Amino acid sequence: MVKSREWSRKTREEVITLHRKGNGYKKIAKMLNIPRETIGSIICKFKAKGTVETLPGRGRKKMMTSTAVRYLKRRVEKSPRVTAEELRKDLSDVGTEVSAQTIWRTLRNEGLHARTPRRIPLLSPKNKKSRLQYAKSHVDKPQKFLDSVLWTDETKLELFGPMDQRYVWRRKNKAYEEKNTLPTVKHGGGSIMLWGCFASAGTGKLQRVQGTMNSLQYQEILDDNVIIIILYS
Repeated sequence: MVKSREWSRKTREEVITLHRKGNGYKKIAKMLNIPRETIGSIICKFKAKGTVETLPGRGRKKMMTSTAVRYLKRRVEKSPRVTAEELRKDLSDVGTEVSAQTIWRTLRNEGLHARTPRRIPLLSPKNKKSRLQYAKSHVDKPQKFLDSVLWTDETKLELFGPMDQRYVWRRKNKAYEEKNTLPTVKHGGGSIMLWGCFASAGTGKLQRVQGTMNSLQYQEILDDNVIIIILYS
């Protein structure tokens, strides 16, 4: 269907003025170079509504109601890993037919974006409590103390892991809220063990651990890396 032209308010007022002066539809159409059917529509609207203003309700209707938008926001805040297709089906069940793209666009306009979840170690409640207590006990330490600390750790990296891409709906600066992260565990088919360290001056060398870490190998790693870091930090 071809979209009809929207005549200016000034033009519509001219039509009404000429009509009030006794001019017929055909004559007004010729004077203003407007189709006769349009002249009739403008005059009929004025008689029915008493105005030539553009009335509410014109144009394309919004596909998403405010109720549907509120539902989407509540749903993704509660379950960040829900997919756009699942949300589309939920809305379809209650009579709102929209595309997954419309849902993506709507949530983006509400400040909720689909992001890749940050991967963090899977921690037990006990470990979480212990780490929080440690952080609180050191948060007020002077910078001189922090400059003297060297952090070291080992980690095992899986050579093979899940290949599917997962997303979470979240707001800006909410990446590390627990519901927006993806806990990882150290298992799978094949891995390598790495040792690393960092201090306030920067990061150290990344050292591959050959076989099973033992006391001798650990001392060799410290000799090769920590002394150098201390000298140049």
